[in-house]
Amino acid sequence: MSSQHSRPPKTPFADTLERELIALLGRDSVLTSEADLRAYDCDAYAPEKRFPDAVVLPTTTGQVAQIVRLCNKLNVPFTPRGAGTGLSGGATAIEGGVILSLIRMNQILEADIPNRRMVAQAGCVNVYLTKAVKNDKLHYAPDPSSQGACTVGGNVAENSGGPHTLKYGVTTNHVTGVTMVLPDGEIMKLGGKVEDVCGYDLVGIIVGSEGTMGIVTEVTIRLTPLPQSVRTLLAVFETVDQATQTVSDIIASGAVPAALELIDTFIIKACEDAFHLGFPMDAEAVLIIEVDGLEVGLEEEAETVRAIAEKNGAREVRQAATELERALLWKARKQAFGALGRLGKSMVTHDGVIPRTRLPEVLREVRAIAQRHGLDVGNVFHAGDGNLHPNLMFDERDAEQIKNVLHAGEEILKLCVDVGGSVTGEHGIGIEKLEALTWQFSPEDLELMQKLKSVFNTSQLCNPGKVLPSAKRCWETEHGPKMVAAAGRGVAGRGAAV
Repeated sequence: MSSQHSRPPKTPFADTLERELIALLGRDSVLTSEADLRAYDCDAYAPEKRFPDAVVLPTTTGQVAQIVRLCNKLNVPFTPRGAGTGLSGGATAIEGGVILSLIRMNQILEADIPNRRMVAQAGCVNVYLTKAVKNDKLHYAPDPSSQGACTVGGNVAENSGGPHTLKYGVTTNHVTGVTMVLPDGEIMKLGGKVEDVCGYDLVGIIVGSEGTMGIVTEVTIRLTPLPQSVRTLLAVFETVDQATQTVSDIIASGAVPAALELIDTFIIKACEDAFHLGFPMDAEAVLIIEVDGLEVGLEEEAETVRAIAEKNGAREVRQAATELERALLWKARKQAFGALGRLGKSMVTHDGVIPRTRLPEVLREVRAIAQRHGLDVGNVFHAGDGNLHPNLMFDERDAEQIKNVLHAGEEILKLCVDVGGSVTGEHGIGIEKLEALTWQFSPEDLELMQKLKSVFNTSQLCNPGKVLPSAKRCWETEHGPKMVAAAGRGVAGRGAAV
């Protein structure tokens, strides 16, 4: 596949669609030129691309509802999108149609400090939620590594996690209500500020549904008190096995770190080249370990963690002495993916989940899989909860490398399932893992999921081709399963060269 694909021919409804969208929103809120649409042909999952027919930039829930009703009238598929940082193709308009970018819906509508709640539009950037209440000694706990760019609506769609998931939980643990536009254009409010509501947990169904059940436009989130004190440590290891054993031993000790992150030598070198943080270039792995809570007893917990690391052969355990030192340690973790961009290649980041005790053997096999397919791989991940993030490096201009990176990814995800894990922890299924879902769920399970989706998404126009393996990608519709197999698991969408 070549990434230099051109916009496919206009669909029959394109002119009518553009004209009516402009009438609704104005010219500056509707993008239809090839140059504009190229920026929306994929999210951060680069191997599979497709131009939308139009991109719209609404600013209110009412405008989103009008757009959705227009798409229903014209029988046009539509796909919600935040910042486009998703890693499984969830925001790619794989069947064309309209992308609804919510990036202009970026207002904090209410900060209810006494009740520790905030209401924000879906396009608010994750880290801005915390910045808005930091002086009140509160924060929004879910902190994806892309939190400086990703939006809270996208976090809701994917049920995003982050380095502090181990102690504080993922997005679903911090969302108490949503306003959403259903696939037929109806506006619905679910949940609210209270802890629990009577009846079924509909908010829980929506969080993690990847935009297939409607478009979330406003989110009510739980604000969490900032910890009184924090200790952040960096443990340096000669081998990955020593680091992963330390992870298991820390959890077995009864300690619950706020974060427990592993960075391997491939990522260490990329970060050191980019940021010059003083990381040891010859180490095979480092652990970033953070404990937080009340000051009383926290130093003792930090010493327990230090002793476990040293018992497992850590050659050095550093502790951040200042807030600046702590920020620099986290810079390596939070900006690791950006540092890999200096290598001048494309990247696919997976997020299979495995039991912590299987970390050593799985990481060895991940390296072996990458080697068999002629690919470089670097690992930086949430070791505390077994959420792996192997980063496979490839050149998207090379069709053979695209095929190799897709096959290697499948093998890694199958490995995760085989050792008792899952194909995703926080990145979602999107279009990347449709087939992989069948390794975890029976046909009966998948049929039940489809029935649930259909309750909300009767027309199947809302973010089609995502999550469930019964969904058809656009190129499968055009070329048939044999062509997909020949192309190496369907590496290109309509408008891309196979």
